[in-house]
Amino acid sequence: MRTHLTALRMLLVMTVILGLAYPLLVTGISQLAFADKANGSIVTSGGKEIGSSLLGQNYDLPKKDPNNADEQAQPDPKFFQPRPSAGSYDPKTSGASNLGPNSADLLKAVQERRAAIAAFDGVDPATVPPDAVTASGSGLDPHISVAYAKEQVDRVARERGLPAEKLNQLIEKYTDGRSLGFLGQDGVNVVLLNKAISEQR
Repeated sequence: MRTHLTALRMLLVMTVILGLAYPLLVTGISQLAFADKANGSIVTSGGKEIGSSLLGQNYDLPKKDPNNADEQAQPDPKFFQPRPSAGSYDPKTSGASNLGPNSADLLKAVQERRAAIAAFDGVDPATVPPDAVTASGSGLDPHISVAYAKEQVDRVARERGLPAEKLNQLIEKYTDGRSLGFLGQDGVNVVLLNKAISEQR
């Protein structure tokens, strides 16, 4: 009986420490020191929540028939487009397509995307960057390469009536450096970039 009581007391103590005190401490520290990140890095424009700077999203034109699941959404030429997403940027289905480099389906998808992007941006298909035609591992990455952002400048400038020089300045402003200074490559946060160009007058 004494052993059981000791075990019960230990269970109660550890429940209070690990189940209540520790989570409250971590939550308090994160809210004080990293409130924006702890609350999802929500991006607002005009007082409205428009997304998160940590999650990519689609920038498509409205469908002609929203109830038609077979109708393909078309990209909005007024916005910088993100890289493809295997899960349509749905956080509940985060993940990659799991197609390997020898997959005929992946090769076909890449070729189709390259042709579509080249026509959409008015460029040579050979100049379309790799991240424009391949999805990220998470399918939620809000970043594109600087090369892909620069490729889209002329189209967005034409559609919005903005100088290309201004768009290039915004690209530079919303370019994040490599992780830890040496991992990966510089990336442009499309969510923040599109928010910025939407607020231009």
